[in-house]
Amino acid sequence: MKRVSLILALTSSLILAQESDNSINIDKTGKWIVLPYAFTSDTTGLVGGVGTITQGLLQDNTTLVASIMYGAEEDIITKGVESKDNFSGAFVSFSNLKIPYTDRLFFSFWGLNKSTPKGRYYTDGSMNSKEEDILISSGEVNYLSTKFRYVLPIGDGLNNPDGKFNLKDGFALGREGKGDGVPFETGETTVGFETFYISQEYDNWENFKEWKSSGVRVFLEHDNTDFDLNPSRGYNFLIKYSNDGGSGDNLQSWDFLEFKYSKYFELDNFSFSKQDVLALNTWTGYSFSWDNHNQIMPYIDENRPPLDEGGTLGGMFRMRGYDSNRFSGKAVLYGTAEYRSILKYNPFKSEKFLKDNTPVAIDWFQLVGFVEAGAVSDDYDSNLITDMKFDVGVSIRTMAAELPIRFDVAYGDEGVNMWVMIQHPFDF
Repeated sequence: MKRVSLILALTSSLILAQESDNSINIDKTGKWIVLPYAFTSDTTGLVGGVGTITQGLLQDNTTLVASIMYGAEEDIITKGVESKDNFSGAFVSFSNLKIPYTDRLFFSFWGLNKSTPKGRYYTDGSMNSKEEDILISSGEVNYLSTKFRYVLPIGDGLNNPDGKFNLKDGFALGREGKGDGVPFETGETTVGFETFYISQEYDNWENFKEWKSSGVRVFLEHDNTDFDLNPSRGYNFLIKYSNDGGSGDNLQSWDFLEFKYSKYFELDNFSFSKQDVLALNTWTGYSFSWDNHNQIMPYIDENRPPLDEGGTLGGMFRMRGYDSNRFSGKAVLYGTAEYRSILKYNPFKSEKFLKDNTPVAIDWFQLVGFVEAGAVSDDYDSNLITDMKFDVGVSIRTMAAELPIRFDVAYGDEGVNMWVMIQHPFDF
């Protein structure tokens, strides 16, 4: 079992008081959740950290997440010289702040700084590349992204731009008949733009130190499901265009156009389940700028996106049986099917000790089986079908503090990978 990336929750507790005695929903506003954790991976070594999350800061719909991390020393080799280094990092995210004096314009941002002792980078991400053809390097990584989204005054967004609805035991109330409606006449439609800044250092890359990139993304998204966090029926789609104009000290210009579509079918339940869903997803993209015939340096094609941008496969979201960003190309095609079954059995509801001593609500457990297929290519051609890689996996998911959390195990022809992450993989 290779490249295990597994987060272990050591303890969790609620601290601090309510921000206001007038909190409209004590489960969603006015409390802070603090979560110490540890994880280990080939990239970071053993790492410990602490994270915090609170909802309803400044406004009812906002969510603040922050975390700091620090790792044990690792033996590394940089350009032939042995030394030691350790992982460290910090993350912050603030989402869904409604811009003052507006009804349907929202702002979010997130930022990440990390220093990685053994980052893994596949400079040749083609489908026939070898797993061993990898650059392992220490280096510092910085990400900063801002997002403005506008909920169009059509469909569900006409009278409910905040997207508010009530939950009970991890299920949305009053959503009967929602999902699978006529596009744009029903459901929620948003348009928006994002800014991004990326800085990636490579201490072990000969004659190349840092890849900087910044630019904008524009998008249109339509959600026509019964419950966006855990749909049982309906569909959603996203079209997004990313562009780095190559200004300033950015390495080079690049672009990427992508389209994602998900479909959900509600199925009959088993005797042991209370919700069964077949979830399907496809994602495809193309970089118009990527020039396969010219290189600015060995292994880096002219006007291609950074190694973790554009048409990449592998990691915790797509092709989970493979290492992060294992494959990359000018064109990409991906598809997956998941069978999701929420169990009737929940010890955090039925066992008094667990129910009384768990600081956050554990509403349900879900068993998932999935298959994935995907490929990248130098052009948008038949190779995206004939060269596909496949993997299979299982997952245990739970609705904790009104947020899905998943533990995925996937097998591909290069080994087994394990991932822990929030939200379903289709949501990214």
